[in-house]
Amino acid sequence: MPQNKAVQDYFYDNWQDIIENMQDGLMLVDPTGRILYVNSALEKMLGYEKNEMVGQSCDILDCETCHALKSTGPIKSCALFLNGDLHNLHCFFRRKDGTKIDILKNATVLTNAEGQITAGVETLTDLSSIMAKEKIITNLRRHLKQKDGFHGLIGNSPAMRQLHELINSAAKSTAPVIFYGESGTGKELAASAIHLLSDRKNSSFIKVNCAALNENLLESELFGHAKGAFAGADKTRIGRFEAADQGTILLDEIGDLPISTQTKLLRVLQEHEIERVGDHQPVPIDVRLISTTNQDLNQLMEEGKFRNDFYYRINAIPVIIPPMRQRMEDLPQLIQTFLERGRLKNNKEINALSTDALDLLFSYHWPGNVRELINVIDYSFVICPGGEITPAHLPAMFRNLTNLNMTQHSGQSFADRRQQLLAALHQSKGNKSKAARILNISRVTLWKKLKKYNITVNKATG
Repeated sequence: MPQNKAVQDYFYDNWQDIIENMQDGLMLVDPTGRILYVNSALEKMLGYEKNEMVGQSCDILDCETCHALKSTGPIKSCALFLNGDLHNLHCFFRRKDGTKIDILKNATVLTNAEGQITAGVETLTDLSSIMAKEKIITNLRRHLKQKDGFHGLIGNSPAMRQLHELINSAAKSTAPVIFYGESGTGKELAASAIHLLSDRKNSSFIKVNCAALNENLLESELFGHAKGAFAGADKTRIGRFEAADQGTILLDEIGDLPISTQTKLLRVLQEHEIERVGDHQPVPIDVRLISTTNQDLNQLMEEGKFRNDFYYRINAIPVIIPPMRQRMEDLPQLIQTFLERGRLKNNKEINALSTDALDLLFSYHWPGNVRELINVIDYSFVICPGGEITPAHLPAMFRNLTNLNMTQHSGQSFADRRQQLLAALHQSKGNKSKAARILNISRVTLWKKLKKYNITVNKATG
């Protein structure tokens, strides 16, 4: 057709411009592997000038798949000419500077009118950025899927080991469990661990945030509702308890439940059945209940905000999650874990905290617990350009803490500070970890101070 003829004529007249403006690299080689032509994209990709490649053997590009396919004899033949063509071959080339580059290669042979092979043409796509992103995504997925520590509960301090043992024991039972702990300590992770270690692990694990639900909607969320039960209920809907049948339901922050809902939940736990809102037909259920709270339920009972009988029903296995300040020996492991996550998520090479920054983290009282530590590390990844996190990269409250520490010690003499260290060591019977806790400093800071004040710790110190 005339239109096709015009396109062909345009290509024949402008083929070199077209090839030179390709995004992918293009290379022509003869049957011995000698490079006949390269385009500008390949120059840029490999760091060579054209005159450095044309006339040379393609061996200078050090393609490992070609090495594997070529003969080992004195006469080498390009792998392309042994196979006739190559499709979507992932391989590595070596740039002029010696670094390797991920390449996707497609190639075919060219023949003359007599059918003789005259050359091979290869198109080469740079996969470096794609493979780098894929590696980050793969590592991030692997890291986030793996269970750091004990089912996501990071730390190996005595307090955490005791928690792990309690969780293992509780998982073998079907009795209700309640986790007590401050916000950010990992109560939801602990609840998930019990479910995953129990015989119900292959059934649903349903979470309900009692503090986030409107009181008027709470019963519908928990027990479901019948069609027409209230305005807008245009169809029957199952609740969270039915969804958790044969599995586990987590009532997060159960201290926020209104008395009316506590009364109905008590019946559910006693009778093992629920009634949907607007329907009096009981529905049998088999659900393991786990609760969490950061409140003092005994105080709530005294104030008449929590039913005594409901408390004793849900409090069959009480478990306390220790706050951060009671397990500071876990801080290095926590920091290392969150630094690794930060590197994967942000693709930024931040590998450590400076000694001064670490001292500040050890000196802090962590009212927000592990969740607050995660936020601090996330903040530091935004501020720190790379390398090492210093006090300047920490949130403002830590810089204020630095100033406070300087003010507190500014009036002390050398002798006073040395005596303070000796007193802490005497009280701890020479145990450096205990002495550091007494002084509210890290072991690293204690070690530096002992060196500064020429104090040797031995049995005699205690």
